[in-house]
Amino acid sequence: MRGEYKVPGGKLVAVDVEVAEGRISHAAVSGDFFLEPDDALESIDGALLGMPETASVAQLTQVVESVLGPEVILVGFNAEAVAIAVRRALGHATRWEDHTFEIVHEGPQSPAMHMAIDQAQAEAVGAGERGPTLRLWEWRASAVVIGSFQSLRNEVDPAGAERHGITVVRRVSGGGAMFIEPGNTITYSLTVPASLVEGLSFERSYSFLDDWVLGALRELGIDATYVPLNDIASPTGKIAGAAQKRFASGAVLHHVTMAYDIDADKMLEVLRIGREKLSDKGTKSANKRVDPLRSQTGMPRADVIEAFKNHFRSRYSTVDGEVTAAERARAEELVASKFGTPEWTTRVP
Repeated sequence: MRGEYKVPGGKLVAVDVEVAEGRISHAAVSGDFFLEPDDALESIDGALLGMPETASVAQLTQVVESVLGPEVILVGFNAEAVAIAVRRALGHATRWEDHTFEIVHEGPQSPAMHMAIDQAQAEAVGAGERGPTLRLWEWRASAVVIGSFQSLRNEVDPAGAERHGITVVRRVSGGGAMFIEPGNTITYSLTVPASLVEGLSFERSYSFLDDWVLGALRELGIDATYVPLNDIASPTGKIAGAAQKRFASGAVLHHVTMAYDIDADKMLEVLRIGREKLSDKGTKSANKRVDPLRSQTGMPRADVIEAFKNHFRSRYSTVDGEVTAAERARAEELVASKFGTPEWTTRVP
């Protein structure tokens, strides 16, 4: 059995394993990484022998690290990367190449409906009723989307929101507030089975799931990088923020909001926390913190989105899809019972 893991920003690690009586009886690690001294590879292979086929990433990482003395130098990979590749070889984790992704890009939806579709599709992925999905959002109205655990009063100025006709909704994932204006924002959701990020910490899963969009941005001429825990940035400023929710059903929801353009003054009239972040940095202009995609690409928003989809298609197996009737019905239920209700929006006052 063979498993592979490409370290985000690093090298490919492959492991061929055999199992006898529930334990690893043969292991051969390979890849385009760098390792000194040479014979350390034999030590890594030997460390894996006898490990249970049910061993976790943490257990496999620990046993590999136990044979790496201070003289061993690993470049482009680490013990955890070996462990993840082993888990994939044993069938506990999957690769991007193991899946066909559905790309969904439909017309504008209300802010509450977007929150509900996210949950409905995550439920469908967890139930095996839908494959992994990349959904591009179109917004019907301006909004502030606050994180699942944020305080409404601490994040949003109600007078500013009312003055500018801003709808406030709460999402299921954690993280910070997003200021949304139709036409000025690019938002997408990547909903995948948990097997794709099996064994990855939350931090590593962010960089792993964002890797494709970094490639798309670089194709557009932007030197984009991942900034822990959940930001994407260029040398001239922040581009995007990500948030993630792992469902008990076995689905992972990873969504990203990018600033294509921004009305900085309006944002600061609506978001309280934005003022605080800027004052902490001695900055008066939000444009120094959020660098819109329009200024860096010179491309219309629709063209940027098409470039993203084309890049995703070039990397992975994809089909075009849609929100199903069952998912839409479930989303409408969730709007009525959850995302469109004041009880949910104010659950952290």
